[in-house]
Amino acid sequence: MKTMIKKQNKTLGFFWAIIAILVFGSCEDYLEAEDPVGQINTQTVFTDENTATAAISTLYGKLRDQVLLTGNSNGLGILMGLYADELDYYGSPGESAEQFYLHQVTAPNLMVKEVWDNSYHLIYLCNAAIEGVDNSETLSQEVKAQLIGEALFVRAMVHFYLVDLFGDIPYITTTDYEQNATVARMGEQLVYEAIISDLLNAKNLLGPDYPTGERIRANNYVAAALLARVYLHSGQWQKAEEESTYVINNPAFVMETDLNREFLKESTSAILQLKPKNEGDNTLEGASFIFSSGPPPVPALNNRLVEEMEEDDLRKESWIGAVSDGANTWYFPNKYKQNLDTGTTMEYSVVLRIAELYLIRAEARGMQGNLMGAANDLNIVRTRAGLQNISVTTPEELLEAIIRERRFELFTEYGHRWFDLKRLGMAADVLADIKPGWQSTDILLPIPESELLLNPNLEPQNPGY
Repeated sequence: MKTMIKKQNKTLGFFWAIIAILVFGSCEDYLEAEDPVGQINTQTVFTDENTATAAISTLYGKLRDQVLLTGNSNGLGILMGLYADELDYYGSPGESAEQFYLHQVTAPNLMVKEVWDNSYHLIYLCNAAIEGVDNSETLSQEVKAQLIGEALFVRAMVHFYLVDLFGDIPYITTTDYEQNATVARMGEQLVYEAIISDLLNAKNLLGPDYPTGERIRANNYVAAALLARVYLHSGQWQKAEEESTYVINNPAFVMETDLNREFLKESTSAILQLKPKNEGDNTLEGASFIFSSGPPPVPALNNRLVEEMEEDDLRKESWIGAVSDGANTWYFPNKYKQNLDTGTTMEYSVVLRIAELYLIRAEARGMQGNLMGAANDLNIVRTRAGLQNISVTTPEELLEAIIRERRFELFTEYGHRWFDLKRLGMAADVLADIKPGWQSTDILLPIPESELLLNPNLEPQNPGY
């Protein structure tokens, strides 16, 4: 982390400089600009609402293209889908992604380092934006609140995924190089408290409306949706129910009755989306998952996931594609239908959607003994999938039904399945028999070896590595 942050200090001015150069362009232009050959005083970025907004918009672009939520092969949808029981690997032997699939990840794994480095680089940019906006003498208080709220939201989200992947991690809230170069890891509980603090601050700063006509930047409800998930993962059931209810009660968020509309850019189910880079582009997920001939180029759905879905489940028809060579059949996630530049952008990557909030509330209610309320929420999701309502008589039956529903509703969406197995203590039961390389210590990824060498304060390494 020391080398990475030192490099960031040198290049941060270039990063913000291009935003200042392109002050009269669109926000998408800001996101996609190359590094400039010259440098402008970084304070220039935060004296103007347009360039300051573009700086914040760039954070979402980083998520889309490089960090955790990207639909590329280094995103959680593929990496943790391979790590869990969602995806099978058909790519070249010896690649980092295959090591995830085989549970042979080691501390020098290049993909692990990339996930770590890209995540902390984005966190650094969030902190730089927060400091720049906060110190601005020209931005209005209303604009400051919106932009700082968004940066806090992104910072919290990235830390949330990092703590679930690596366990104890540093929680970085400053651009100060001397402080960051020797940072130590915080216990998971303290990290969760910091995430919640950031999200509560973001929720208070952000208004109820989206800053643009699209659902591509955070508002008050977006922060609440992530808060609901964080509370669920940390076992705070009442708060998880309260935050999910807050979002569910907003009439703007309605599950699409047609499953084929769920991931369109105008989907009413979407709470937060990532807009493709260029007009005419579609999602990186579509490009990564869809294939037209076998064997698959890299990932394909595990057959068991498809076979264990209920026969009448409409998600099998709408969200799963199949390719056969006459002897073999391979399946792929088909939530996103477009894998090429179609000339018109039809789909956005969905980060948060209302179906997850119903499933969060169902679990939170069940954990508090409200079996009827939990079953009602669960059946809302099942009804949309064309399935019959279920009734449960015990908390154990309810939790089993919820986890099964989450598996079929949220598959290949940013690692939900892996994180469910991990947080519920189910990983060994599910994976030990199907992953020959499985070890109990695989519950966490290793801290990148290069980071431990640069900063001994990150020791000790996670067990098993």
